[in-house]
Formats: sequence, structure tokens, C-alpha cells
Amino acid sequence: MRPADPSNAPDSREDHKMANVAFLGLGVMGYPMAGHLQAAGHEVTVFNRTASKAEAWVAEHGGAMAATPREAAQGAEFVMACVGNDDDLRMVCTGEDGAFHGMSGGAIFVDHTTVSDGVTHELYTAGQKQDIAFVDAPISGGQAGAENGVLSIMCGGDQAAYDAAEPIMQIYSKICRRIGESGAGQLTKMCNQIAIAGLVQALSEAMHFAEKAGLDGRAVVEVISQGAAGSWQMVNRHETMLDDHFDYGFAVDWMRKDLGICLDTANENGASLPVTALVDQFYKDVQKLGGGRWDTSSLFKRLRALD
Repeated sequence: MRPADPSNAPDSREDHKMANVAFLGLGVMGYPMAGHLQAAGHEVTVFNRTASKAEAWVAEHGGAMAATPREAAQGAEFVMACVGNDDDLRMVCTGEDGAFHGMSGGAIFVDHTTVSDGVTHELYTAGQKQDIAFVDAPISGGQAGAENGVLSIMCGGDQAAYDAAEPIMQIYSKICRRIGESGAGQLTKMCNQIAIAGLVQALSEAMHFAEKAGLDGRAVVEVISQGAAGSWQMVNRHETMLDDHFDYGFAVDWMRKDLGICLDTANENGASLPVTALVDQFYKDVQKLGGGRWDTSSLFKRLRALD
């Protein structure tokens, strides 16, 4: 596949060649992402550890399913993955039936999982030995972003591999950018999670303060969201937070996994993350409340529980 022509308008997504694509992992993010690829005309083969999810995807979208990552990757020009953690990614790449065993030389593996930059470098190097390009491409935007095809994708890896894969990723993104060499995408996702952790805690404290002061939280947010305090979290989460509903996005268990990666990496590179470390412990408190599957805005529920 030719690199994307920067002179082409970004909304002309049908202009690029259709490709054989494998998609590994059909969770709340991967399921709609793979659906966008099939709807755009690519020939998509899916794999999911729980086969019934792959069967449901094929029934809804068409395409094909495979019993193993290796089988799904055979003949694919691009193999996309969106799985759980470092170990899951290793399994679908280099495990006994991993995708690397089925990919041909010149194929490109695009990893949308949020993992450590260490496993990213490991798999990038393993891919080089087989003439397989590896692009780390973690995503942000949540389930709604995946369903609506407006994810933010931050990428690391070789320029040529990124250029080839970018038109595929554009199908389900509003912005897709190469930040640097292998691992740069994952490091950028760590910045994203660090920023979110602090924002959600600050929003929770502001709304908790408003309640204690006897103010109408919705009226407060209507005003302050239009000023310097405004954020995506404030606009999109304040009403569900006030309604005590916490089933609208990224789960606390996943956030703690991601913040653990951030803190481990900070220990390696010398970055100081005192707020991130504190908020990580607050999320631990949420888990103790039984909120491991609540969304990340449940930091507000933790403050209410302290009353």
C-alpha cells in the first residue's frame, strides 16, 4: 500500500486501496473499530478469545472470523490489535498461535492496546527479525469515540510503516499522528492518562465542594465550563456524576493498570508524578468500594462516601 498523499482531503477515506485486514480483540473498543473497517470496504477477519463475540461480529458486519491470531493474520496486509495488557499482547503476537507466525514479510502490525513501552520495544524488535513492521498506536476517546469513529490515535514506529497504516486508522479516528520512533505512542498515551487522572480528581473536588456549599452543581458547571476550567470531562461527565451513575466509559480497573504503567515508567525516567500517584490510590479506594468496573468519574462517588 502506498503512503497516504498529504494533499488528499482527509474526508476522502474511500480513495485508498482496499486491504486484507485482521483485527484481534473485540472488546468495547475493538468491536466497533473492526466494524468501521468492514463498512469502509476492507476485507476483515476477526479473532476474539471468546469466540461467541467474533460470531456475533460476523453476523452483524459480515467479514470472516478465525480460530487463532495466526489464522486471522494469514494473508493480511495489516493486523490490528486491541487487547488487554502486556501479556495479552505478547500472546496474540508471539504466542504458540500468535499473529507473527502467520504474517508475511512486509505486513504491518498495528497495536491499539495501552501497554508498556517495554513490551512495545520487545515486539518491534521481534517483528524486525521477520520483516514485520510494528506500530504502537494506543487510542483515546472511549467507547463512544470508537463507536462514532472519532478516536485520537498516538503512534510510534518507523515512518514508512506509519504512512502505510495511517489511511486504515483514519477510518475510525478524528486525529492520527506519529509522535516518534517505536514506543513514542505508548509514552504519549501515558501523558494522556496522567492528564485525565488529575482532571477527574479536580472536577470531583469542585463538584463535591459545590454540593457542600449548597450550590446547584449543574448551574455551577454551566458557568465554569465556559471559562478556563472547562474540559471534556466536565462537559461530558458532570451530569452522570451528579446522578450517581458511573457506567459511561473507561473502567477504574483499566485506569489503575494504565496508571501503574505510568508510575513504573516515571521511576525509570525520573519524572515526578505526585498527583498521579495520589489519584491512583484514590482509585484503589474506589475498587475497595466495589467500583472496579465503574467509570473513572467515580472519584466523585469516593468523595461522597467519605461523608
